[in-house]
Amino acid sequence: MSQAARPAAARRKPRGTGPGRWLAGPARAAGRFAALVLLCAVALQLVFALRIALMAVVDPQSTSFQRSEIWRQATDRGQVLWSQSWRPYGRIAEGLKRAVIASEDAGFADHGGVEWDAIEKAWERNQRAEAQAARQAPRARTATATAEGTRREATAPAARPAAKLVGGSTISQQLAKNLFLSGERSLARKGQEFVITLMLETLLDKRRILEIYLNNVEWGEGLFGAQAAARHYFRVDADRLAPAQAARLAVMLPAPKRFEKRLESAYVAGRSGSIVARMGAVDLP
Repeated sequence: MSQAARPAAARRKPRGTGPGRWLAGPARAAGRFAALVLLCAVALQLVFALRIALMAVVDPQSTSFQRSEIWRQATDRGQVLWSQSWRPYGRIAEGLKRAVIASEDAGFADHGGVEWDAIEKAWERNQRAEAQAARQAPRARTATATAEGTRREATAPAARPAAKLVGGSTISQQLAKNLFLSGERSLARKGQEFVITLMLETLLDKRRILEIYLNNVEWGEGLFGAQAAARHYFRVDADRLAPAQAARLAVMLPAPKRFEKRLESAYVAGRSGSIVARMGAVDLP
């Protein structure tokens, strides 16, 4: 049969034989991978939202931070020290609620979960602290032996002293991080923290957010929640804390492991006095 006599379909060029064939495969695979990543991200956010919605009626049994502390103690110490006892909102001293808000997040009752002005100020302070630490890093003179056996002096930068960083996190942000996230510092983790914080503020009221926070926040090695802290440090229940005692517990929150052995220090006493003076102006949810 001649070329002309062949059916038109038989003479048609097979699909996918051009240069685009080699590009379409990787591009399609990349598109599918991107879609899968997006689907997983959306699914993760739905899981977070469902768990938070459940917290409106069910008390969380543990947090991501608490589980990481259990693992750390088990691996470092070979044993786990743990004390926690849930107390409902009405059985936590009003003074402790006021003290924690005055110390950690004065605008808690009014903001929507994130205080952008506080974050901006914290970022600026951290930038200044890091710049100052860089200027103060000493340059050590070290002696090194040359290949000919002579000695020469070389200048090498010493380890830079760590800058003291401060945060601008609200109580809602701290709870979001403790409930679900790790302690790493990255933009991705911070972005996820913002999303979870907005979920908390949308699905729970302020009273419930504060209740969950006070029952799960760390107050020392293996000490979690207001009841455990009140019993350990003052031998009273969480609803019997005096204002001065509540203020001392509030001072500990930024660094509980550092302050648990220094509860009677001059710094804690001075700082707690300032908190007591501000407690009357705090609006409770």
